[in-house]
Amino acid sequence: MAAGLNLIVRAADLRTRPVQLRLPFRFGANTLTACPQLFARVDVEVPGHGVTQGFAAELMVPKWFDKRAEFTPADNIAHLAAATRNATQAYRNDTPATAFSLFTRHCAALQEQGRARGLTDLSIGFGQAVVDRAVIDALCRATQRSFFDAARQNLLGLGDTPLAPDMAGWDWPGWLAAMQPLRRIEARHTVGLLDEIDAVRFGDDGLPISLRAVIERYGHKSFKIKLGGDPKSDLQRLRSVLTVLDATVGDYRYTVDGNEQYASIDALNELLAGLRTLKAPLYVEQPVPRDLSFSTPLPSDPRAPLLMDEADGTLAAFANGRALGWSGVSSKACKGVYKSLINRARCERWNQEAGQPLHFMSAEDLTCQAGLSVQQDLALVALLGITHSERNGHHYGRGFGDAPEAEQRAFSSAHPDLYDKHHRLRIERGVIKIDSLFAPGYAHAAEPDWQATQALEY
Repeated sequence: MAAGLNLIVRAADLRTRPVQLRLPFRFGANTLTACPQLFARVDVEVPGHGVTQGFAAELMVPKWFDKRAEFTPADNIAHLAAATRNATQAYRNDTPATAFSLFTRHCAALQEQGRARGLTDLSIGFGQAVVDRAVIDALCRATQRSFFDAARQNLLGLGDTPLAPDMAGWDWPGWLAAMQPLRRIEARHTVGLLDEIDAVRFGDDGLPISLRAVIERYGHKSFKIKLGGDPKSDLQRLRSVLTVLDATVGDYRYTVDGNEQYASIDALNELLAGLRTLKAPLYVEQPVPRDLSFSTPLPSDPRAPLLMDEADGTLAAFANGRALGWSGVSSKACKGVYKSLINRARCERWNQEAGQPLHFMSAEDLTCQAGLSVQQDLALVALLGITHSERNGHHYGRGFGDAPEAEQRAFSSAHPDLYDKHHRLRIERGVIKIDSLFAPGYAHAAEPDWQATQALEY
């Protein structure tokens, strides 16, 4: 029987803060320049430990969770807000349950509620993902455990669930106890579709703009290159990027991300054929639309395995996609801690059964901003043992943005390994040090200034 401490969510408050990017971020067919960041605060009662507050934050990125043309970016943000409100309403004053049981108890009903309103599965999952992180934070703080210790001791109560029937009988407590969280994460830099490649150019803020400037400043050895959906132009741009990496880095690794832009298998086959003439990527991330991901077998190429990202809308998605050619799946805190843990366990189980490492997890960013968002995502990556993670929030965003100076100083003081004197994410020789995330709580020893946020009005 799974371990875990019961708890009750007594109150929840949702707020926002505007975020203006320092550089436009082009992914797929969309360009992001600004959007709100959501903040969640919950009051959680843990019997024997009193009532403790927990926090989480996540950027409300339009046109990623839902790319349908009939919905505007404002519609997308409103959907994410609705999903988060629905989750808080479902959780508040529910009967005592472990953190994981709270998630599983309401997951199906929240999906049904969201789908009835026309939300995508990713948008629906965003709501629970954010609130679950705040609940986990409160549990960790109440018990004076770090996120890593709470997970390894299974205070979350992770166990068998009808939501993941393929994992029945898995030794969850034993598997969690054996985890060895990392203390260093290699940052994989994103090369967006609008990014300058060849020049060495820094902005007025002293931060890098072009790819060569990024390499000069941070010393990256891992990269993620965005694709646009046209094999010929994508391969041409890839050659240009790899030429720069050959000249400036030498020993590097890279991934490519299609962001659902390859609308046909023929186009994907043309891309894969072209990739065979280049240095092999680690994987090709979500080249086809999420609907196509489950409707037809996908091409198999061991030099460029396919990684599921946007199609990973439910706990069943990776298990269902495996038979069609998906070898890997991404971890993103905005998709849920429990989804990442279950998918990580799936990879281990399937690889054990196959006797070889056929399935894998990656760590991807969704412009995680400084503070709660990037710290909680990094902690999840470290727990999962993923050695490198896409990090793009520090490059496209403006650090803590409009957060009060006192809040910025508090985070930088509590996490000096993560932030420099200008409160920017600290990346040295391509590596992020995360020792400070091992303190009690879910990866933060400072709190956002709640008075410097706005009521969620979407």
